[in-house]
Amino acid sequence: MKRCSWVKLDQPLYVDYHDKEWGVPVYDDQHLFEMLCLEGAQAGLSWWTILQKREGYREAFDQFDAKKIILYSEDKLLALQQDTRIVRNKLKIASVVTNAKAFLQIQEKYGSFSEYIWGFVDHHPIVNDWPTMAEVPVTTDRSDRMSKQLKKDGFKFVGSTICYSFMQAVGMVNDHITDCCCRQQELAHEH
Repeated sequence: MKRCSWVKLDQPLYVDYHDKEWGVPVYDDQHLFEMLCLEGAQAGLSWWTILQKREGYREAFDQFDAKKIILYSEDKLLALQQDTRIVRNKLKIASVVTNAKAFLQIQEKYGSFSEYIWGFVDHHPIVNDWPTMAEVPVTTDRSDRMSKQLKKDGFKFVGSTICYSFMQAVGMVNDHITDCCCRQQELAHEH
């Protein structure tokens, strides 16, 4: 079975992520928030590093419950900087709290974060036809717009590259290459 070239085939966790999550549309607010935070944590690192720490992140950040995260004390933030289950970067840790506040404001304003974030792709997944991973962009006009708006709305660690990775991860964009087994399965479901 052919898969996208970035998948570490000898790592079941990575294969599972590629086959069952990447490119699959997500509409659940809490899961969207988690993925946005994890993509931000990835900045300058590999997704593999973050994927291996995902369970640790969930435990450390109260399953990405924004209402709990906004109440974090200075002591809690200092403790997180010592927590080996996550990337111990002070700015990235602080950004989760900042993003939780912005996330809750967006929910208040739009009714759901999903409604807001999916608006960047007109509420329909973009399905691309890339023959190879080399042709897949790292940013697009849409990710540029999303990044600009998220920053304006108070989010941190949401550059255009991070936004595009997020869009791929939560299925707003489907960038499985044309001969990837997952792409073939998805096309079969559409017909």
